[in-house]
Amino acid sequence: MTKHLDPNIRHDFVLLFDVVDGNPNGDPDGGNMPRTDVETSQGLVTDVALKRKIRNYIATYADYEAASDEEAARLKIFVEHRGVLNDQIRRAYIAEKIPVGTSAKAVVEDNKVLVPLRELKPYLPTAFVFVDNDEESGEVDATLEYSGELSEDELKEFYEFDVVAESFKQNKAFSKFIKDLVKKAGKPEKNRLNAEKAQKWMCQNFYDVRMFGAVMSTGLNAGQVRGAMQLTFARSIDPVQPQDLAITRVAVTDAKDREKLQTIGRKTMIPYGLFRGHGFYSPHLASQTGVNKKDLELFWESLVKMWEFDRSASRGMMAPRGLYVFSHDNKLGCAPAHKLFERIQIPKLQDQGIVPRQFTDYSVQVDDQNLPNGVTLTRLIEG
Repeated sequence: MTKHLDPNIRHDFVLLFDVVDGNPNGDPDGGNMPRTDVETSQGLVTDVALKRKIRNYIATYADYEAASDEEAARLKIFVEHRGVLNDQIRRAYIAEKIPVGTSAKAVVEDNKVLVPLRELKPYLPTAFVFVDNDEESGEVDATLEYSGELSEDELKEFYEFDVVAESFKQNKAFSKFIKDLVKKAGKPEKNRLNAEKAQKWMCQNFYDVRMFGAVMSTGLNAGQVRGAMQLTFARSIDPVQPQDLAITRVAVTDAKDREKLQTIGRKTMIPYGLFRGHGFYSPHLASQTGVNKKDLELFWESLVKMWEFDRSASRGMMAPRGLYVFSHDNKLGCAPAHKLFERIQIPKLQDQGIVPRQFTDYSVQVDDQNLPNGVTLTRLIEG
């Protein structure tokens, strides 16, 4: 049965996964404690956390398992770890030969400008192109070009960056040179056709843009894309009890603490939690972003395998426990998603006075009888 691989029909799915003695998704606003619903104490894992795992798996697949360079080229990741989104959008403009701005270029004739430029070259945004023709000889023979693409906020961030701000403070000539050059440059002409052209390139080349969508109007404009695949938060079946544990370290952070026998650290975790999340695939949106059969196949594969590439001491033991895909035989669907999801029931153990500590404590009940006409259930993983 391969209906779940058809990108031209609607799919709704239920994902089950569990965690043992780990933190599945820390809350930075709560000291990185596991996220919970404050009223029910059920554990929460955000859609963003799940998509991070999917992105990481796709990137790993592209590096090691892609069948060809052409396939790998379609699997780039837009939202990379520590990546710069505007730099990614700029790639589309460069690839499609779309102007990134009205550039300005100046010859660097003053050593008071040339010296700090050489020192700050690694920190210059990609919108600045510094060509130093004779750096070794020390002669003044260099140019600086600015594309004009950065927003006011981006320029402010560049100006306030530690090493840049210090150079501006100590060297007024350098500060004036850079800011005068920026004033001479201009923004690219607002052109809907160019934005649509860049957006098409982004969809063709970035897997997560095709699948999840993206806002790509933060710098150079590539518009906004609504992704074909949408995920919900995952919620634990029963309440979880986050724990903050003290650990001892035999190493110290600062030399002044060398005489201490040990220092104290913290680890946060939940003893056990079985989580349930949902997702929805829209073939209408997929046709706009260019999702194909292989994209869909890799998505289901990532939900099963991504846990193996996200191991860490803080995660504990996480594993997929169920992936149930309801496939409709048309684009609009044959039944409401919530009615299909109700066919998968997991009774709460707290109602029976049981404290869950392993997956086998639960009984997953799947009603696959008398499915609505046109709906097929595919069980990609169980247990």
